[in-house]
Amino acid sequence: MSGSVAVIILSWNGEHYLEKFLPSVVQHTPVSLAKIIVADNGSTDNSETVVKKFPSVEFLPLKKNYGFADGYNKAIEQTNADWIVLLNQDVEVTEGWLEGLLNQISLHPKLGACQPKILSLNQRSHFEYAGAAGGFLDKYGYPFCRGRIFDTIEEDKNQYNNETEIAWASGACMLVNRNAYLQAGGLDDLFFAHMEEIDLCWRLKNLDYEIRFTPASKVYHLGGGSLPQGNPRKVFLNFRNSLLMLYKNLEKHERGRIIFMRLLLDHIAAYRALFTGNFSDFRAIAKAHYHFLLMCGEWKKKVNAKNFPRKNHLVLPGFYNGSIVKKYFLQGKKIFSQL
Repeated sequence: MSGSVAVIILSWNGEHYLEKFLPSVVQHTPVSLAKIIVADNGSTDNSETVVKKFPSVEFLPLKKNYGFADGYNKAIEQTNADWIVLLNQDVEVTEGWLEGLLNQISLHPKLGACQPKILSLNQRSHFEYAGAAGGFLDKYGYPFCRGRIFDTIEEDKNQYNNETEIAWASGACMLVNRNAYLQAGGLDDLFFAHMEEIDLCWRLKNLDYEIRFTPASKVYHLGGGSLPQGNPRKVFLNFRNSLLMLYKNLEKHERGRIIFMRLLLDHIAAYRALFTGNFSDFRAIAKAHYHFLLMCGEWKKKVNAKNFPRKNHLVLPGFYNGSIVKKYFLQGKKIFSQL
């Protein structure tokens, strides 16, 4: 491995998370390999006091809460390391976690990003929702993982202990090439939070970078540190940002057809929520579609200004040429190995 490394923990009012999880990062991150930076998104709690208990950790205050996407952009702009690890404030790392990620650099010259095996902190024998053993996308932009499809989460029995190329790496813990990150435009601040790392990885793949998973690195993620699963705000962001991601990254001749099908599937999900009494999800999905259509003009200007290359997504490694919704809900294929 050549080049400098920075582990950046983006935190917002995360005093209690830093107290719990920062010690493991300090313990298992050799100073000879990387510097640790806590980038603070305008917190109003005692986060700075907690960080200053660790002399080896740099505290980087940001002016306000920029969200996950632009918060990392602002922090990475001020960090000159060649390789950056994006690490959530609610992640417990293990011995050798960083070495396992960094080993991928020399093995894969076109490496853009890499993620470790991500297990659940609360159920340590199982994968964690956000990333598991590497992320994939179906033809309509629905994300799923080796180890997690929708709400079905598998027990880790070493069934995914092979290194592989994937569609996206989880922002809970992601090693990324800083030059590639900047070349791809960084995380999109229009997303604010959720799906932004998937969008970034798609852009990296369109630029011919590899996104990889390695089981040689292992971390435990609490999840829901900012917004818990099922929170209406999270539902809104996931549905809205999925549509934006498709709009940005699909080839123009495919965009209309794919987004139409995605909107149709989203409508089915919305009315399913309505008929089962989940009114908050119904409202969140409807609001997501409204915001997507309302902001299309603004997004179109930004997307066209960037002029990023786009490729046939179904030939990119990690993309599934089928509907994960159909496989899961209609055919009962609940785990990755059944696809």
